Amino acid sequence: MAAKKVLVTATNYSALCAEAKRLLEEAGCEIVENQLGRPHTYEELIPLVGDIDAVVAGVDTWDEAVFKQAPKLKAIARFGVGVDNIDLEQAKAYGIQVTNVPGGNANAVAELTVGLILSMMRNIPALQESAKRAYWDRRVGVELAGRTVGLLGFGNIAQMVARKLQGFDVRLIAYDKFPNPAKAEALGVQLVDSDEVLRQSDVVSMHLPSLKETHHMMSDAQFGLMKESAYFVNTARGALVDEQALYRALQSNRIAGAAIDVYEREPVAADNPLLKLDNLLATPHTAAETEETYRRVGLATAQALLDVFEGRKPANLLG
Repeated sequence: MAAKKVLVTATNYSALCAEAKRLLEEAGCEIVENQLGRPHTYEELIPLVGDIDAVVAGVDTWDEAVFKQAPKLKAIARFGVGVDNIDLEQAKAYGIQVTNVPGGNANAVAELTVGLILSMMRNIPALQESAKRAYWDRRVGVELAGRTVGLLGFGNIAQMVARKLQGFDVRLIAYDKFPNPAKAEALGVQLVDSDEVLRQSDVVSMHLPSLKETHHMMSDAQFGLMKESAYFVNTARGALVDEQALYRALQSNRIAGAAIDVYEREPVAADNPLLKLDNLLATPHTAAETEETYRRVGLATAQALLDVFEGRKPANLLG
């Protein structure tokens, strides 16, 4: 195989994907790693793409404007499952093969989802801050047991969340455009429509892909259907939620609280008003950030690129 140049925009590659990097280098690939520790902007990507053959893509935007500047680009291996940051139609037009790794980060995201639910309901971040400052503000939380958890979306991640919550003595309900009744029955989940998830749930957790039809799926009307005592969690995609509507719901105590790992614009701006709210728990798009995920997804993306380079059909080819 002729030497290939691979740009990696996913972060922590050398530290957490050493096996994957070695696999590519042993095949003669030159690796150019993300030095920023965050997604690249368009202006930052352009100087890097002129002579690359492939990319292991994080959540940077890959569209026609970028493809025009990357004449040698033949493969994009998405470091994860969501590909809303990649224009699949234009990629196909430019002869670029795109792959992803469905299920590769599902357990990590599911674990953080459960962690955020518990942290939010028991005020764990505020309690830690209180204890470390010796304030001893023992604020009262609420218990998860006996409550209804609603899942908007019922794919791999949501199913793992449901499995992990089974030991918490909760009632589980879910909505999905393409429901899987057998999985729902096996996990003790009742399938209902999306409005009923919002009306009935004490905790609503987002697990939908970012598509045109799901853009701002959560807006004023949807938050208005939720109980005033309910909590909202989003570890899926920022574009699913109208952040201004979420701000209004939290600021007015229309809902009790929210925990979000994803934002409409990332990295999140320091002046984002959501970050000023006491009833918001925020993390920096870190749901998939585990050592196990990096190893698993790193190896899968490396193999996908090698398959493309060597003329084989890669696993999970999209478009």
